[in-house]
Amino acid sequence: MERAVVITGIGVISPIAIGRDKYWDALIQGKRGFNPITLFDTSPFPVHTAGEITDFDPIAFLGKKGLRELDRSTKLVCSAAKLAVDDARLDISDENTNSIGVSVGTTFGSLHSISQFDRVGLTEGPRFVNPSHFPNTVINSPASRVSIRFNIKGFNTTISTGFCSSIDAVSYAADFIKLKRANAVLAGGVEELCEETFLCFYKLGYLSGTEGSEPICCPFDARRDGTILSEGAAVLVLEGLDFAFHRRAEILAMVKGYGNTFNPSAEGVPGESGTGLEKAINLALHDALLSPEDIDYICSSANSTKSLDRMETAVIKKVFGKHAFTIPVSAIKSMVGETFSASGGLSMAAAIGALRKGFIPPTLNYREKDPECDLDYVPNDTRQKTIRNVLVTSSDPFGNNSAMVLGRFEG
Repeated sequence: MERAVVITGIGVISPIAIGRDKYWDALIQGKRGFNPITLFDTSPFPVHTAGEITDFDPIAFLGKKGLRELDRSTKLVCSAAKLAVDDARLDISDENTNSIGVSVGTTFGSLHSISQFDRVGLTEGPRFVNPSHFPNTVINSPASRVSIRFNIKGFNTTISTGFCSSIDAVSYAADFIKLKRANAVLAGGVEELCEETFLCFYKLGYLSGTEGSEPICCPFDARRDGTILSEGAAVLVLEGLDFAFHRRAEILAMVKGYGNTFNPSAEGVPGESGTGLEKAINLALHDALLSPEDIDYICSSANSTKSLDRMETAVIKKVFGKHAFTIPVSAIKSMVGETFSASGGLSMAAAIGALRKGFIPPTLNYREKDPECDLDYVPNDTRQKTIRNVLVTSSDPFGNNSAMVLGRFEG
């Protein structure tokens, strides 16, 4: 019999709240996490708003020792990991450390560190760079720092699949547990807000407000003109059911199924083809041994870009048929913004809150209906509902697609 995978801890650092329960409460309240950017100068650009985490103090979670060497991404994910470990009451000891792993999704996590390090090397010469900053320039630095800080000696992996990184990192972790190569894994994703990432999204035309209007993140709404860039970290503690039972852990949810695909025809145009996402959802449902009618809520990856929101709507209708019009679909990015590689982690944390507390987060700023987006998007207000199974989706503009089914634990 296949080993069941459960979730026992959640750590969240987000623009709307820090910590599991505060995050869930913020989603219920429909809190927006968008503020003027202070981390870098935006005066040359028409967009000055992002999901910057303004109340983040890593010392509160990690203490002062060793923080000087860490970049923002690493501070975010290590703090989220600390919250997750504490939430799960997971004691990492010499006896169990080799059976505990780390799987972190990040794509741009090291971009600012690389840029700053290389700038000194190019302008002043390689002899003048600070060698203590070099570890931050490699993409696996955030994951490695989690293992170092918490003395985790099992596998350590970085997944870099764009928007899908967090879901793929959790899928990877679940596979290790199912194969009995690990008993517990800290898995999730992180991205920091920095000038380099901002410029990337701005020049690609993904940001709302580039034409001078007030930035707004309004998934599925006819007025949408782009997303709002954001930052955050979310870490889940995954365990084998037997391991969780043995240590009498509180089980928050079950990982029931997942699927990931790559669609080469995407060619950098968000949402032009939905075949990859359709296949990923069907794989996840098959893996979970569920039919479309068993899904009670879809936590969507819609981010207020025209083509992606439209594509996801079309895929949901194709996969779920008539049931698509009765199943609630909502987009938490209307509150937390586009956190890129961390987005799936924040969505999974929200989905677990929906399972535990019986609510569906709203899609904020929904006013004008798009004829091609005609599903139940839970507009503007939280909805109370008993939920058994949640589908979490993610689709990347460059071809990656992922889906995960999380369910209530009936133990």
